Amino acid sequence: MTRLGQIKPEFVEFIPENLAPGVLYISKRYSTASHLCCCGCGLEVVTPLNPAKWRLIESDGAISLSPSVGSWSFPCRSHYWISGNRVQWAAVMSAERIAAVKSRDRRDVEAMAPQPQGFFARMVGAIATKIGRWFGR
Repeated sequence: MTRLGQIKPEFVEFIPENLAPGVLYISKRYSTASHLCCCGCGLEVVTPLNPAKWRLIESDGAISLSPSVGSWSFPCRSHYWISGNRVQWAAVMSAERIAAVKSRDRRDVEAMAPQPQGFFARMVGAIATKIGRWFGR
């Protein structure tokens, strides 16, 4: 496997079924970017573009993704930054550190999720509380 040092942005409406190595496909319409893992393993990396996940920055035809891309569920466990169309490799992270990052990411997503409001949400909350009391005995 050959690690990439650069990646080329390609703006598309739909992410293609077959991805080319070294290309970051960006769908602004669907707020998603996808690419093949930069380590060369050939697995697809999907980066949802939203405040709780990744942010895409465009500057003078170059793109950057923030935060880093951690392919920790892949066998390669690659970890890198995409900055100014360049792939900057990060140090390997321990299993404990990866678990902490994943936990923080889950909290960030939960904090961004809209909270239910109104009569229906209050009823669901009341029912859940009642059920919890029944099974808590």
